[in-house]
Amino acid sequence: MTGHETAEGPKHKRDLTRRKVVAAGAGAVVAAGVGGTFAAGAFAGEETPAAKATATGSAGEVCYKLTTETTEGPYYIDADKLRRDIIEDQEGIPLTLRLKVIDADTCKPLANAAVDIWHCNALGVYSGYEAMSSGGGGGTPPSGAPTGTPTGTPTGAPPDGGGGGGHQEPTDDERYLRGTWRTDKRGFVEFRTVFPGWYQGRCVHIHTKVHVNGTWTDAGYEGGTTCHTGQLFFDEESVLASAEVAPYSTSTTTRTTLDEDTIYPGNGTQGGLLKLQYRKKAIAKGVVASLTMGVDPTA
Repeated sequence: MTGHETAEGPKHKRDLTRRKVVAAGAGAVVAAGVGGTFAAGAFAGEETPAAKATATGSAGEVCYKLTTETTEGPYYIDADKLRRDIIEDQEGIPLTLRLKVIDADTCKPLANAAVDIWHCNALGVYSGYEAMSSGGGGGTPPSGAPTGTPTGTPTGAPPDGGGGGGHQEPTDDERYLRGTWRTDKRGFVEFRTVFPGWYQGRCVHIHTKVHVNGTWTDAGYEGGTTCHTGQLFFDEESVLASAEVAPYSTSTTTRTTLDEDTIYPGNGTQGGLLKLQYRKKAIAKGVVASLTMGVDPTA
């Protein structure tokens, strides 16, 4: 699952699959806040000016298909945590993730859809699977462009998102950095989490699923169909900046770069690359990540 490397510090590597999804073009991507601070009223049912300005899109808005729909990976746990704040006690750079879900055919907002997200913590560990993902500590953060080729053989469970890794049963009751919430009438959903770390074999990413036609209950979201399973990605500049901040800077795990990753298709927004906002040289203060994605609710 994770690998350790030499005293030179973390180096950097990736995984892929497919299905039909779409993301709205750059003009439809919404940024919820500025300067890495959380959007005011984000968790009080209020809309930010940015949300209001782009809620209905424009007459010229175009739906672009994402090139792939990816595997869910071995560490998915069905929607049982209905919440937008998924941090719990995890340390890391504050991250506000704002997604807009639209119908791929009409570009109209998809309301009342259930959106799942889950990802590893700052040291590459997934809740529910701590025994399978030991993470890494120590070493020095990377500087400049990553070089070299990762060596050694990964141990433990297959890297999540890989082509051959099937679902694994949870090994513990932890559920940090996992949550499900519904889209509002304008298709928006927002989560408060931390910037993900990395583990051997994969670049930095967040997993997501979109469900429709189900029923919201006190116990969770039940029934319906899953119309999208995918992953969201972070550019190299932001990951290198995060690697200078504790606890990311203590990781000795080999890092897969965005270009090396075999899941990310390398085509920006259409491939799930998030639009990020944060203060340069002050990423520790927080990051706002956004993306507009379309799904086929009849799939």
